[in-house]
Amino acid sequence: MKLTHAPLRVAIGAFILNSGLSKRSLEGEAAAGMHGMAVGAIPQLQQFAPDQFAKLLSRAELALGAALLVPFVPSLLAGAGLTAFGAGLVQLYLKTPGMREQNSLRPTQAGIGLAKDVWLVGAGLTLVLDALTHRRKHI
Repeated sequence: MKLTHAPLRVAIGAFILNSGLSKRSLEGEAAAGMHGMAVGAIPQLQQFAPDQFAKLLSRAELALGAALLVPFVPSLLAGAGLTAFGAGLVQLYLKTPGMREQNSLRPTQAGIGLAKDVWLVGAGLTLVLDALTHRRKHI
């Protein structure tokens, strides 16, 4: 990991790791609500029971958070994971009714929390692109 990547990776990694930790014991109505929202954006997730989905999401967030935090995981790999995760959240924002103003990408008050996840995509792409361009300079 490049030293210049550390602030970005630590800030986002700690946030995602904390989110994964908070979802470890998610069950019942809370898991069902999260699962229902996710299925609305990504119908393939319907194959998972709500409790199972919550556990998988928790583990994914724990793994991604840890990958961003540990310095021996290459920024290319950590950035690719962050980009994919962020893209899933942006898809959730785009496909969930009531998150955007009608005929617009602008978020409603309810959608601001999800709209901000576009930053995760930008941060992930920054890590990936920097790793790819840095790699080419030394070849």
